[in-house]
Amino acid sequence: MGFPASGASAETAPSTSAQTLADGASNGESHTHRRAGFWAMSIGAIGVVFGDIGTSPLYAFSSAMEEALKDGASHPGILGVVSLALWALILVVTIKYVLFLMRADNRGEGGVLSLMALAQSALGRRTTFVFIMGVAGAALFYGDAVITPAISVLSAMEGMKTVPQLHGHIHTSTVILVSTVVLVMLFLAQARGTAKVAALFGPIMLIWFLCIGAVGALHIVDDPSVLMALSPHYAVGFLIRHGFVGFLVLGSVFLTVTGAEALYADMGHFGRWPIQAAWLFFALPCLALNYLGQGAFALKAMDIAAAHGHALVNQDWFFLMIPPQLRVGMLVLAAAATIIASQAVITGAFSLTQQAIQLGLLPRMTILRTSEHQAGQIYLPQINFLLLIGVLVLVALFHTSDNLAHAYGLAVTGTMVVTTSLAFIVVRYLWKWRFWASCAFIAPFLILDTTFLAANALKILSGGWVPLLIGGSLFGVMATWVHGARILTEKARRDSVSLVELTEILSARAPHRVPGTAIFLTGEPDMAPVALMHNLKHNKVLHEKNVIMTVVTAETPRVEEADRLTIESINDDFKRVTVHYGFMESPNLPKALSACRRYGLKFDIMATSFFLGRRSVVPAANSGMPLWQDKIFIFLMKNAANPTEFFKIPPGRVVELGAQVTV
Repeated sequence: MGFPASGASAETAPSTSAQTLADGASNGESHTHRRAGFWAMSIGAIGVVFGDIGTSPLYAFSSAMEEALKDGASHPGILGVVSLALWALILVVTIKYVLFLMRADNRGEGGVLSLMALAQSALGRRTTFVFIMGVAGAALFYGDAVITPAISVLSAMEGMKTVPQLHGHIHTSTVILVSTVVLVMLFLAQARGTAKVAALFGPIMLIWFLCIGAVGALHIVDDPSVLMALSPHYAVGFLIRHGFVGFLVLGSVFLTVTGAEALYADMGHFGRWPIQAAWLFFALPCLALNYLGQGAFALKAMDIAAAHGHALVNQDWFFLMIPPQLRVGMLVLAAAATIIASQAVITGAFSLTQQAIQLGLLPRMTILRTSEHQAGQIYLPQINFLLLIGVLVLVALFHTSDNLAHAYGLAVTGTMVVTTSLAFIVVRYLWKWRFWASCAFIAPFLILDTTFLAANALKILSGGWVPLLIGGSLFGVMATWVHGARILTEKARRDSVSLVELTEILSARAPHRVPGTAIFLTGEPDMAPVALMHNLKHNKVLHEKNVIMTVVTAETPRVEEADRLTIESINDDFKRVTVHYGFMESPNLPKALSACRRYGLKFDIMATSFFLGRRSVVPAANSGMPLWQDKIFIFLMKNAANPTEFFKIPPGRVVELGAQVTV
C-alpha cells in the first residue's frame, strides 16, 4: 500500500479502481525490475567476485593432503583436513568478510586502500600507522595478483594428466608450455578490454559452481561419514594431535579462502546484498559440497589402498573425482574458470593502481578506457606488462601448482591482517564503539588471521619469499614516491612566494598584458605556481584572465558533481579553482572547466593556455633520502605519464616551463 505524495492528504489521493490497478501494475513492474536487477548483479558477482575462491578446489585440498600425509593417512586425519577447510570458509569468508567487513564500506567501495582512506577519515587526520598498513596491504595485493593467474591456470592445465586419452603424452613441460600460451594470450587481450566477454563470466562461473557442487555431492556417498567433518571438533582435534604437521596443514588449508579479499574489494561494483546472497545461498554450499566430496573420495581411496597393503598417495583429487568420459569437458570448463579468476585479479590490480595514483602513492601512469559504458573497464599498459613478466617467471620457476601453493598463502594472509587492523580503527572511531567492545570484537579475527599468517610463514623458504619480495619491493617504491614528493613539495614552498604577495607586487608593477586565459596547474594553491613565475620572468607577460587550478583527491571513492568545483576570486586578475575527484575517478580537466560556466566562469578553450611546470630532478648527497632512493624516485619521475594526457588536456593548448631541482 503506497503513501500519498508529499503535500497531498489521504482523502485527496486517487481512489478509483482503475488508478489502483495502474499503481499496482506500476509497483509490480518496479518490483520485478528491482528483483531482476538484483539477480543480474548476483550472477555478475559469481562471475567476477568468486572467480578466485571458486577455483581453489583445484589445488587447495590436494595441497593440504600433501602436508597431512606426512603423518600418515587416517580416517580422523582426513576428516580433520576437510573440517579445517569448511570452517576456514565459515569463519574467514562468511563471518569476517561477508557478515562484518562488508558493512565497513567507504560510500559503497571496499578494498584495502578504500579502508585506509576510511580509517584516516575516522581518525580525522593522516597517521603513519594507517599509511604504513594501507601501503603494505596494497603492496601484498600485487603479490597475490601475480601468483593467482600462475597457480590457477597451472592447476587447470595439470588436469590434462588425468585424461585417459592423453595418458602418457602429458608431462610437466607440456603443462608449462600450454599454461604459458594461455597466460600470454590472457594478458595480450587486456588492451582490448573485457566488456564484450564479461557478460559470459557470470554464466560460465554459474555452471562451474553447479558442476563442482554436483560432483562433490555424488562422491559424498563414497563415504558418508565425511559429513561428520561439519563438526569443528574434528578440525581442533587434528591440530592438537598433529602438532607441527597440523600447523603446516593449516597453512595449506588457507588456500581455500584465497580470493576472500575480492568479496570486499569488488563491493563497489556489485553492491553488498547481491554478493552476500550469492555467497550464502550458492557459492558457499557448492564449495562445501566439493570439499566434502573430495574428502569422501580420499577416504574411499585410503580404504582401497589399505586393502591392497599400500599407503595412501596424494593425488589430483579434484580431477580424479570426475568420470573419465567427462574429464575433457571439465578440463575446458576449469580452464575457462581459471582464466576468469585471473581476469578478476588483473582487473583488481588495475583498479588498485588507479586508486594508488589518485591517493598519491604511485606516479601518474597511462590509464586507458576500454569501454564507453562501464567505468571500471580500464587498462594500464605498464602494470599489465609487469604482471605478465611476473607470472611467466613464477611458472618457469615453480613448474607445478603444488610448488606454487607454498608461495600463495603469505600474500593473502598479510593483506587480511592489514584489513583487520584497519577495521579496528573504523569500529572504534567511526562506529564509536567502546574500546573494550572493539577489542573483544576484532581480537578473534586478528588472532585467526595471525595464526594463518604464522602457519604460512613456515613456508618462506619453499616459496613464501615470493610475495614478500614483491610486496617489499612495491612498499619501497610507494614509500620512496611519497617521501620524494613530500621533499619536492616542501622545497617548492620554501622557494616560492605566496600568491597574495605576488598579486601585491604585480599591482605595484604591472607587467605587459596579453589577451586570453592562462590556467596554471599547481599542487599548492596558496603559492605562486612555478610556471607562472617562469612566465613572468622569461616572457614578461601576464594574461588578462589567470586561473590557479589545483586537483584534489578526496578520501571517498567518488565526488558528487555539486561538490566538484570550488571557485574563489583572489582579485580581478586571478581566480583560484579547486577540482575535487574521488580516488576511483579519473581527472578530466576540460570537462571540469565546462562545469565552471555554472558559476559564471567562462572559458574559450581555443583562447586558453594551460601552463605546466616541468621539473627536472637531480640527486643530491645532502637531500632527505639516501642516494639509492633518490635514483629510484628520479626513475619514477621520468617514467610518469605526461600530465597533459593524464588530465585529458588538449595537447595543442599546453605550455611547459621547466626547472631543475634536487631531491
